[in-house]
Amino acid sequence: MSRRDLCGDAVGPQPRRERAVDVLVVGTGPAGLAAAARLAARGAGRVEAVEREQEPGGSPRHSPQRGFGPRHRPLDGPSCSRGLVDAATAAGAVLRTSATVTDWAGPLTLDLTTPAGLERVTARAVVLATGARERPRSARLVPGTRPDGVLTTGELLRSAPRFGRCAGGRAVVVGSEPVALTAVRTLRGRGAEVVALVTDRAHGPLQSPRHRVPVLTGTTVAELTGRGRLTGVRLLGPDGDLRLIACDTVVFTGDWIPDHELARHGGVPLDPATRGPAVDTALRTARPGVFAAGNLLRGTEPAATAADEGRHAAAAVLCHLGGSPWPGEGLPVRCEPPLLRITPNVVTAAGPPPPHGRFLLRTAERLPHAVLVVEQDGRLLHRQPLPGTAVPDRAVHLWPDWLGGVDRDGGEVRISVMSDFRQPGTVEPPILAL
Repeated sequence: MSRRDLCGDAVGPQPRRERAVDVLVVGTGPAGLAAAARLAARGAGRVEAVEREQEPGGSPRHSPQRGFGPRHRPLDGPSCSRGLVDAATAAGAVLRTSATVTDWAGPLTLDLTTPAGLERVTARAVVLATGARERPRSARLVPGTRPDGVLTTGELLRSAPRFGRCAGGRAVVVGSEPVALTAVRTLRGRGAEVVALVTDRAHGPLQSPRHRVPVLTGTTVAELTGRGRLTGVRLLGPDGDLRLIACDTVVFTGDWIPDHELARHGGVPLDPATRGPAVDTALRTARPGVFAAGNLLRGTEPAATAADEGRHAAAAVLCHLGGSPWPGEGLPVRCEPPLLRITPNVVTAAGPPPPHGRFLLRTAERLPHAVLVVEQDGRLLHRQPLPGTAVPDRAVHLWPDWLGGVDRDGGEVRISVMSDFRQPGTVEPPILAL
């Protein structure tokens, strides 16, 4: 006997509509929109970008401060998003919102849930641009109950336009990345007093004079107090002492995680350092026909960087659609401490230079007068002095001059850092000392 609804009509499984496109872009942040615009403008066929949220544009559309877009023409977040959306639609790309990709149904086939029902979309190429998210309080293992007033920066930015002033008045911001200052500005704009910026690092984010806030370095959040509403945070200082700061709002910022679930479900190998898809210099993954771009690759870089990567991936997609063979297994590129990670992180036999014409690295420590060293199987490939002090939460650039010297039959490529012995008053060691 079939199930029936209240009107007496039979209720059965909802049919799944099957469609085909040339390129399916998953995510409409800066990387996804830039890729879709470039592909549609260059004649890639039907280019469709799907977004699970109700509006395209990614996280920049929630950030009112300036600093997005090209350096020579900084924009506020909503303006940056609108420009990218307009460029994609003007080029002929189709943007579909409230469309959630639920799983893979084949090598280049994805299942979607949309307001119109279930769909199965098969593409000739897939670009993953699902972005990144901040690690929430629960994932940071901060003890305490679950009171109101505990947010991430994304939650704060999404709620600010709707609720205006903060319900409370005293806030603590946790983090050391530039986004921590975004939280400070937003809280102050909502009428809250930011009583402390807490970071476990030795240095906090650089502040402008008009956004000064007390910074507690080498300090971690040991506990949240309060039940119905947050009443305070208990802090563990560098001297091992505990102190309680009364507050009704705490914002956990930074500590970005690539939104890699879809890639992982599709069997796309992840890089252990970035926790995003491992990609070569053309932003190709190990899965033929699947590309990845933007902050899905490693957590966070500026919106302009993500957009550049979207355009870079589009060029490689066009080559793939034109019949270029997919490369075989590449060599991994690994970083040694205090370097944290590098993107791209795979070297294949054939490919263009990396996006922006350089590799992007991050460091866990300040590195004054440092030299990047590239080696393979103990053989020196490249040595590059850095022009200034490398600091955490800022990209370090590595030029690709060494790519031609990589032995494709050799072992992995290692990136390390050493002091620059060429500073005044020092003697440079022989090259064998590297």
